[in-house]
Amino acid sequence: MQYSIGVEYALHCLVYLIDIPEDSPTGIKELSFFQGISDTYLSKIFSKLSKSGIVKSVPGVKGGYRLSKSPEEISFWDVIEAVEGPKPIFQCKNIKDNGYLYRENCCSAPSSCTINLVMLSAEEKMRDFLRSKTLAWLNKELDTVLPKQIREDTRKFFSKSNN
Repeated sequence: MQYSIGVEYALHCLVYLIDIPEDSPTGIKELSFFQGISDTYLSKIFSKLSKSGIVKSVPGVKGGYRLSKSPEEISFWDVIEAVEGPKPIFQCKNIKDNGYLYRENCCSAPSSCTINLVMLSAEEKMRDFLRSKTLAWLNKELDTVLPKQIREDTRKFFSKSNN
């Protein structure tokens, strides 16, 4: 299982939007410059975040993006699902139905696959954990794990880019 790097870029960028005043949206150019990635790539990620209702696009010369919900309402899972899509990680192909006994009609295949049920249960536990981690939690956590100067410099960068 592997999520694309787009999920990581999305989570980082969304944290930067937390402290930005609602009337000062942040542009893709500033976010992509800060992250060191192309605007085109980040625009695609933000298009998905916008479609999912996580961010709101603000048109105009001073336009950009802002959070469309409070950081307490945006979970890691919301971001993952927005960027990666809603499909399950494990894709059961019912290979049990191709087994010798079932091919030869000696037995009838059970209606559900035990392996699939276990995998889906595990995925649900992971989703529940990721739903419990919000942008507000991440923002608070970053205040404790990152040097204070890095947090201050990041906030200054985005407050300057909005002036």
